Order: sequence, then structure tokens, then C-alpha cells
Amino acid sequence: MTKLVEMSGIEKRFPGVHALKNVQFDLHSGEVHALMGENGAGKSTLMKILSGVYTRDGGTVDIDGFDTPPDSPRAAQDMGIGIIHQELSLMNDLTAAQNVFIGREPRRSFGRLDENALNTQTAEIFASMKLDMDPRAQVGDQTIARQQLIEIAKALSYKPRVLIMDEPTAALNDVEIAELFEVIRRLKADGVGIIYISHKMDEIKRIADRVTVMRDGAWIDTLDAAQTPLAKIIELMVGREVKDEPPVIPDTSGAETALEVRGLRRGREIHDVSFSIKQGEILGFAGLMGAGRTEVARIIFGADPRDGGEILVHGQPCNIRSPYDAVGAGIGYLSEDRKHFGLALDMTVRANIAMAAMGKFTSKTGVLNEAAMKQTADGFIKQLGIRTPSDLQDVGLLSGGNQQKVVIAKWLLRDCDILIFDEPTRGIDVGAKSEIYRLLEDLAAQGRAIIVISSELPEVMRLSHRIAVMCEGRLTGILPGGADTTQEQIMELATRREAAPVGE
Repeated sequence: MTKLVEMSGIEKRFPGVHALKNVQFDLHSGEVHALMGENGAGKSTLMKILSGVYTRDGGTVDIDGFDTPPDSPRAAQDMGIGIIHQELSLMNDLTAAQNVFIGREPRRSFGRLDENALNTQTAEIFASMKLDMDPRAQVGDQTIARQQLIEIAKALSYKPRVLIMDEPTAALNDVEIAELFEVIRRLKADGVGIIYISHKMDEIKRIADRVTVMRDGAWIDTLDAAQTPLAKIIELMVGREVKDEPPVIPDTSGAETALEVRGLRRGREIHDVSFSIKQGEILGFAGLMGAGRTEVARIIFGADPRDGGEILVHGQPCNIRSPYDAVGAGIGYLSEDRKHFGLALDMTVRANIAMAAMGKFTSKTGVLNEAAMKQTADGFIKQLGIRTPSDLQDVGLLSGGNQQKVVIAKWLLRDCDILIFDEPTRGIDVGAKSEIYRLLEDLAAQGRAIIVISSELPEVMRLSHRIAVMCEGRLTGILPGGADTTQEQIMELATRREAAPVGE
């Protein structure tokens, strides 16, 4: 195999931070080289140097055997280096095709846009990915998962020789992941070298040829993926052994029912969904993409209207018509897209924690009590273990796990005793995942009712005291948590098109 990329002795410093310390990395044609490490390990910084976003402070970057690193993202694209960012960079008001070829649209005479060619070329890329989508579909109308697939199609449109994939499956279900892996295998066969960044450990064995582990800005080791146990990779990433135990199922038989949903309906999306959850219980929601899990959560939270059904909070009917009503009833919702719907990234940790309860810090004349806000923020920083230089740090500069803790703090401050977590560890590294898991378990132990929606079956099984499974807008069954429930049982219900029997 031809060596496409060789990075050696890479150094990068930012004010007060030594981000990369003598890092080495290489990539061959026709291989998938996984780049692993916790958030803050330096993976993204290294890839931004390779893709022309940052310049290195030391070391060499050889492309095709020549020390000619790209000095801009456009130069990287011209050199055949493509990157699929974890954070979407699409324009919601444009079509899928317009996003895929933005700035490179095919033109007719006199510079007129050739819509037919644009849509045809995009359809060909979608077909190579086995993606069933109309190129003329507006991006803003698509789910996050399908937007991620459009982002991948955009990168493939450049016909890259080196393709950097940063968390490409974070929003994909199992079927979509399998289809993406087929695309990757075809690219490998064509000689494309792929740098694969993921926090989903099981994917590494399925797709990677080699694994490079980084920690604290330094290269730790490069290993053969097939020959290295996942436990070893995790240990190298976090510098300690991480154990993932099944949940301890508490006895909630005498606990009060915190939330009950009866016959919930909405258009063609949700059909007669009924379930309940007690105080101190973690109820997991599993299902394939489009099963209706997030839609149910949004209806409960008042983000979307319902056509029928009842919502009872602590045994009392609750007419929730907006998120304001839901929060007033003690329900908090942590969206799967925390950066857009859970946080103000350019505001401080202090402000983000306080924003859902500003009335507690505002006088009758409208003056903010900054001292009280600081005291509250510092308390949550300590209680939840939020790693931040201070409460005045911008939230956008924190790691994914710490951002998630800030969102949790916001809802705890509002005294929410029913918390809905939609994809709680999306884009969070393995070490931070364990911290989030422990935090959810602690919240349940304090008597809060926790709903967890996750596309990762191991995560649902790791956390849930009971597991509700949905398929095509219907609740098809509720399984017990713990070691007796298997992934096969969950998947059988996730593909069953009949609703759960009454009383299940």
C-alpha cells in the first residue's frame, strides 16, 4: 500500500495550552486508520492541521512523500483531502443537492445554474451510498441523521484520496451505519485512505485496520485493530481501566408514579402510546431511527402538539401545550442536539446554568444578582464534576461531556423531577460516558424519574431499569432491564409492527 500521509513530531500551541506534543500519525491507501482518544486528547487539532485549518508549530506533514502540508481548507480539498465534521455545516434553507455542490454548482451558458445536472450528480452520489433521498429535498426538513448523510455525500463529491470522518455515525441507526460501512469498504477498494474518529468502540473492530491512541495531546500507541482487545484501547485512551457494569435494578414497587402517558397520538407519527415511570426509575426507549421515540418526548415536553391522549404528572392530568407548561410541571428535556437546543455556546457556564431559572436571580426592578448566580454555578460545577477553568468560561469551549453536565445543571436548578435525556452521550468519549451514566444513576437514586432515549443498544441496556421499545410510532413492548434482556429481544420488538398487548 502507498503511504498517503505521514505526520511526524507535530507540535501545536494555543495561548496557555500545549495542544499537541510530538505527535506522529500515518495513513496508507486502502486502509481505515482509527484515531482514538477522549475529548481534549488532540484528535481534532491534529486533523485540522492535516486539513489546512491550523498551521503546525513544529514537525513535518508529508503528503505523497513530499513535505507540502495544505495551508488552507481549499488547498486540502485540491490535494484530495476531505473531512466530514461532527458538527454539521449545512444550510437548512437550501436543498440537499445545493448543499452537496455549494460553490461548485454546474452551470449552463451565461453562468446559469444547471438544476438538472446538479440534481443528477447528487442523485448519483446518493445512489452510491444507497441513500434514498430526493436531491431536491430541503435540508431543514430532514432529521439530524439524514443531514449527517448529506454531509457525507458532500465530502464524497470532492472524490477525495484521503477522507477524515469525525463521528460519522453519531446520529445514525444500525441500518444506516451498515450502509455507511459498505460505502467505506468500496472507498477502501478504490484506494482511498480513511481516518476514522469515533467514540463507539464496537465500530473499531468492524471497520478499522489500525488504531492510533492519543491522550492529553500526545501520541500513546499505534496498534493492529484486529489483534487488540477493546479493553486495552480504552485503557490507553483514559489511562485507567474502565468497567461497564449492568444496572442495579432498584425496588420501586412502593414508589409514586411520576409520569403516566395514556393513548398518546399525533398524526401518522405516534399511535396510541401508553407507559408510566415511577420515581427513582430509569426507563430506556429503544428503536430504529424513525420509530417515534424523540417525537413522544417532544409531545410530552410540549414542543409538538398532540392529537389525543393524556399526560398525568404525579397522578394529576396535565394539559401541556408548550415547554413552559412542561417545565412548570417539573419536566426537563435534554435534546439530542444540545448545541442548538440546550446551550448558548457563546455564553458562560454561569449564564447557561441560570438561563432556565432567571427569575431566581432577578430583583423586582430587573437587576441580576451575579453573586447568587456565581454561587449557584460553582455549586453545580462541584456537584456534577464539571471540568471548567471557571464559571465564566464560554460553554462552547468545554468538551461534550462537560457541556452535557451544564445542561443537566440547568434543569436541576429548575427543580425538575422528571428528566428526559435524548441521546445523552452523543459525541461524548468513553471516559465521559461513564461519568454521565453514574450521574443519571445518582439522579434516579435521589428519586427523580429518568427517561433515556438512545440509538446505542449497549447504552440502553447499561442504564435502564425497564426498556420500552418502539417501531413505526407504536410501543411494541416493554422489557425488564438487567442481564436477562438481550439485544436480540430488543431488536425483535424494534422491527415488530404490531403494538404491545394491553397491559404489557
